[in-house]
Amino acid sequence: MRTKKLGKDLEVSAVGLGCMGLSHAYGTAVEKNEAVRLIRQAYEDGYTFFDTAECYTGINEDGSISYNEEIVGEALQPFRDKVMIATKFGVHHSPDGLVMDSHPDTIRASIEGSLKKLKTDHVDLYYQHRIDPKIPAEEAAGVMAELIQEGKITHWGISETDEEYLRKAHGVCPVTCIQNRYSMMARWHENLFPVLEELNIGYVAFSPLANGILTDAFGKGAVFAEGDYRNFMPQYKEEAYDANEKLLSFIRMLAEEKKGTPAQISLAWMMCKKPYLVPIPGSRKIERVRENAGAAEIMLTEKEIAEIDKQLDKMEMSGVFGGSPTAKK
Repeated sequence: MRTKKLGKDLEVSAVGLGCMGLSHAYGTAVEKNEAVRLIRQAYEDGYTFFDTAECYTGINEDGSISYNEEIVGEALQPFRDKVMIATKFGVHHSPDGLVMDSHPDTIRASIEGSLKKLKTDHVDLYYQHRIDPKIPAEEAAGVMAELIQEGKITHWGISETDEEYLRKAHGVCPVTCIQNRYSMMARWHENLFPVLEELNIGYVAFSPLANGILTDAFGKGAVFAEGDYRNFMPQYKEEAYDANEKLLSFIRMLAEEKKGTPAQISLAWMMCKKPYLVPIPGSRKIERVRENAGAAEIMLTEKEIAEIDKQLDKMEMSGVFGGSPTAKK
């Protein structure tokens, strides 16, 4: 697979693998050995960029806790020096929603826990998972600078950031990339493109297939397991399938023209739009992981991308999942 560069010098596969779904948000966790095999096969198929997080946990069939970082660490240990591992700090789940905590002491405890679970002595890309309103950007960035100096991380990024916070943090410790939601159905962060280009910061796109709906693999009546977040997502409501038919028909047409699949077109559209834009789709099926990798081979011209954007701008579509709620204080 071809590669892309994030920030100054972080070289990664043009498509990364989002590992979250192997143990979090999609029902019972994938059996560990099976998950390890999938990640290792992804590496054999050209992936060198793997994304996880401290808070990605789930429940195994026997009721025990599945830690995503442990799965990723075990899977990548045989070729650790040939891959880039990204993980995140600063969020934990509660019954009331996400709880943000980027206190310096919490960050230090988190990196030590992540290094242990990942079976490594450093993290290639360490994200602040969500902005903590209690901690100034400069303070969080200062801890990142210390961790880089100590060799525990080599690059850092911010997930779900805005311009103001990004500029403040970058002024203290250069940010390699952001990780924000982005897809044909979620384009509200495109206003950050000029800022990223000015500061030489990359963009890692999570949920690049709008949590799977842009694969065109689901129809009315799709049934998901208990605990699968898609049961509550607006793009999977029954009426949404009719609302999104024009969009999906448009993507099917493009896929036929380019001899690809809807998922590949959805990923190629963003990869070809900006040289610093890297999607990290996830899947529990190796055939889907391979399909997503194939998106790197589909090339769209600037003119084609502009025409797609023009069509998307005027196209009606359903709402799309925007993230888990924040716990009330």
